[in-house]
Amino acid sequence: MRSFSVGIITVSDSVHAGINEDKSGPLVQEILRLRGFQRAASAIVPDDEESIRESIKELCDLKLDCIFTTGGTGFGERDRTPEAISPLLERQAPGLVHLLLASSLKHTPLAALSRPVAGTIGKTLVVTLPGSVKAVRENLDALLSDGVLDHVLDLIKGGSGKAVHAALGSSHMPAYHVHEHGHHHSECAFPKPRTALSSDPSVSVAGRPRVSPYPVIDLKDALDIILSEVQPLGVATLPVTPKLAGHILAEDVHAQQDVPSSKTTNVDGYAIRSSQPSGIYKVLTSVTHKLVDELPRGTIFRINTGGPLPAGTDSVIMVEDTELVSTIKDVNGEHVEEDQVRILAQVSPEENVRQPGSDGRKGDLVMPLGQAITSIGGEIGTLAFVGRKEVTVFRKPVVALLSTGNELLDLQSPVPISGDGWGGIWDTNRPSLQALLEGMSYEVVDLGIVADDVDAHVRAISKGLDTADILLTTGGTSMGAGDLLKPVIERRFNGTIHFGRVAMKPGKPTTFASIPMQTGEQGQKILFALPGNPASALVAFHIFVVPALRRLGAWPTNRCQLPRVRVQLQHPMLLDTRVEFHRAIVRATPSGLQATSTGGQRSSRVASLCGANGLVQLPRLVEGGPRTLEAGDFVQVVMIGEVLM
Repeated sequence: MRSFSVGIITVSDSVHAGINEDKSGPLVQEILRLRGFQRAASAIVPDDEESIRESIKELCDLKLDCIFTTGGTGFGERDRTPEAISPLLERQAPGLVHLLLASSLKHTPLAALSRPVAGTIGKTLVVTLPGSVKAVRENLDALLSDGVLDHVLDLIKGGSGKAVHAALGSSHMPAYHVHEHGHHHSECAFPKPRTALSSDPSVSVAGRPRVSPYPVIDLKDALDIILSEVQPLGVATLPVTPKLAGHILAEDVHAQQDVPSSKTTNVDGYAIRSSQPSGIYKVLTSVTHKLVDELPRGTIFRINTGGPLPAGTDSVIMVEDTELVSTIKDVNGEHVEEDQVRILAQVSPEENVRQPGSDGRKGDLVMPLGQAITSIGGEIGTLAFVGRKEVTVFRKPVVALLSTGNELLDLQSPVPISGDGWGGIWDTNRPSLQALLEGMSYEVVDLGIVADDVDAHVRAISKGLDTADILLTTGGTSMGAGDLLKPVIERRFNGTIHFGRVAMKPGKPTTFASIPMQTGEQGQKILFALPGNPASALVAFHIFVVPALRRLGAWPTNRCQLPRVRVQLQHPMLLDTRVEFHRAIVRATPSGLQATSTGGQRSSRVASLCGANGLVQLPRLVEGGPRTLEAGDFVQVVMIGEVLM
């Protein structure tokens, strides 16, 4: 069977802008390569009809056998791939479209919202695929099954199809199946479910493993896994209000008109003709004179900063360069308005005047796709400045939060623990994490305290999956009899534990998992199971959860982690065999940034984070190296708050 040439076009604003990594395009290439196709060309274009069309035409000029596009086939405002390609098709292929939809509908009813097109341009087959990696796999599996794609390409090129039929009838024809990780097999095989590593909760405590089956991985590897697995959510159009803070723009923002649209003043004063000499003039205002009427001789026009100049004037003299001569009085003799003012200085033409378009021309790009909208105010102000009432942004994740443990009490509504008289402990993790999340402007769904019971865990996690984009749990991640999170994730939700232990202190049992979903934007939802010790939970949140939250919100990968700065230690600090995050207070001094320890660093001591604005990242203790970093040494600090003075 002959080898076919293929072109691949990824359609995505965010990939084109460098915000997201292209995963669908390379996946198409890899799947087809395993089938013997040769990639001849590829391109990444924005969700713009003209760009898509031009890219298709350029690849068709190469006389390729087939072209696949990924992305832009849904009902989103920017999904325009079908509209771009349909007019170019010379012969439609409704059968292939039906095959694509039928294969996807086997997996999710939301496939009914996909709008694929297929057909030929000359002797090139063009097929649109969805943007999600999961849907790409499903669609290509359908096209490659039983030699459908080979058959149609052979016919388009003028063949009879006999070679394909012969190959299909031969027992020697290899069958290909691409698994989740793209492995190539020489015989028909089906993905095998991943064996759960966690202990079976139904087994007695005595029969459970005494050592965690999850390998301890390096900090860098853990962060790489998170940033690789987590992908941005979809987009939403929101009003321009302070609630936009923390979002990432999903569109380019252009000025809708010249700013300012007419001549305006940048000072408080009086609009005049620059030819007017010093002297006494009658004062007119917006109440006594229309802007469109030319200012009469012998008058001046009072104007406030930002106001438009009336016809016939070309300059503005500041209030400070004038003096009051007379006023208008009311019936009670009270001074209510300026009547005459003396001009004390001569002004130049256009003095204190902003020209039309001087702050922005109509059509100018004022904020690019991928721009972060901060709470500092500049971005919100810019959007308002150019008259945007609403804007398209990437969604910020909603976070579900729960604590686990029979020993926990809710501070605001404690329920006494029955038993031997032990009073229990206050749940500090949920209030702490909720304060952090809401301080970062994330919406939080509080799932409360969950008992050490499998069914209670299942109910709480199910609710979190239904109401949020990401789940945060604390406790239940280690090897205790009541530590149920890993077993429940793997055995009740068919989830994948991407890592279950990290070589860091505190926070070694931090767990990162994903749970498959039948509906939703990404086919899965993310879960972090943080340690139960309060300091461990908060440190793990800053190191691991913040990058995931930012990635879900489409922050650029290089900005997902919290900033690290170089500081000078003010105390000796012992090193550990793991990377340690020592809670500290960072101050700016004339000699640079300095870090002071917050005291005892035990993982249960949440007070070690009271007042802390930095996490000193201490390197691992290595054989032959120092056991302590001394006062005066320089280290990296993860900044979790503002630098103190």
